[in-house]
Amino acid sequence: MKKYNGMTDEMLALQYVEGDNRAFDELLARNQQKLYNYILFVVRDPDMANDVFQDTFVKVIVKLQEGKYTNSGKFSFWLMRIAHNVIMDSFRQMKSERIVEPTEDNDLSNLSSEELMDINRENEYVNTQVLSDVRHIMQALPAAQREVVYMRFYQELSFKEIAEMTGVSINTSLGRMRYALINMRRMAKQHSMQLSLEL
Repeated sequence: MKKYNGMTDEMLALQYVEGDNRAFDELLARNQQKLYNYILFVVRDPDMANDVFQDTFVKVIVKLQEGKYTNSGKFSFWLMRIAHNVIMDSFRQMKSERIVEPTEDNDLSNLSSEELMDINRENEYVNTQVLSDVRHIMQALPAAQREVVYMRFYQELSFKEIAEMTGVSINTSLGRMRYALINMRRMAKQHSMQLSLEL
């Protein structure tokens, strides 16, 4: 597969569309671990993660073969968006899954700049404190909140990118982060963990 070493993911995707199946093998090899880690982090169940992973790549193959991919320079972004949609579809199908979501009118436009600064401080704090404790607490968050925290701090995506990938507004992404931080702080307090911001 040496001939693929100098090719970007976008170039590989287009090679596959033109009939080069080995280009897809290389594309899969490059992206499978990162994609699987993301899916597993959100769904928290290895069996479900495997199903979602396989469904994601089936959809990727179908979309590529149908010509629904254009080289925009963001193949991994496109891939994660498909995975997100498959995860959400899986959650919808699981009637027994209890996902706590903020209200539909989760509009943060009424927050003052001071409150937004607090969110930024909290974001910075969570990103720099003891990650093992934070990660443990994150596992107990509802899926939508866990997903936005993962995308923001582990994949370092902007809130605009998170909003685009998850199909919600930036305000909803910010709201989910805010609820996640509130929930994490509450859980930390319950378990006597220090997550307070040192200014």
